[in-house]
Amino acid sequence: MDIAQLIQTIAVYAIPVLLSITLHEAAHGYVARYFGDNTAWMLGRVTLNPLKHIDPVGTLLMPLLLYFATSGAFLFGYAKPVPVRFGHLRNPKRDMVWVALAGPAANFFQALAWGALFLILKIADIDEAFFLKMAQGGVLVNVVMCVFNLFPLPPLDGGRILVGLLPPGPAMAIARIEPWGFFIVMALVLAGIVSNLWLRPLMALTYDILNFILYPLAALAN
Repeated sequence: MDIAQLIQTIAVYAIPVLLSITLHEAAHGYVARYFGDNTAWMLGRVTLNPLKHIDPVGTLLMPLLLYFATSGAFLFGYAKPVPVRFGHLRNPKRDMVWVALAGPAANFFQALAWGALFLILKIADIDEAFFLKMAQGGVLVNVVMCVFNLFPLPPLDGGRILVGLLPPGPAMAIARIEPWGFFIVMALVLAGIVSNLWLRPLMALTYDILNFILYPLAALAN
């Protein structure tokens, strides 16, 4: 394993990753507060301080171990989830959809911002490779986080959205999966099912949407 390459990779991705997890989790807490649950706010989790959201194992140790174990071919990590008491929401079934959607939405808009920054650097003829790679990394990290978290299985955001949208019977059946959901998702990831049937198609669609929105800037950059 090339240590110099690892250090360069960490330097490029550090800020995009920290921003992506921080704004993702803070968005959950902010929207939960808006709809009536102050739990995350009272615990100081509605903040842009990344230290409040970093999980030592999920955010730091696991990605590094996977990077070395797979030579950078597979990475996975997670932040400390923002606590939300759905029973405190004014309309729990409806509002949980908005609370869950807030995280992926925050990542989508970050991807849009990083994409805009990349094109602005190009328009300004700034050819510094480090900043261009960081902007590209910011798009990639946030697109992956947005799409992966929308996978329709709890405890991921997509699972909570699905529970909020389904009728009571099916919703309860999906909700009961949550204690084992993480392990099911990991098994599906390792089997390549999530990557092939979910991540790749939806990432391609997300990139198409971003390219459509950023087309005026892209035209100027070219």
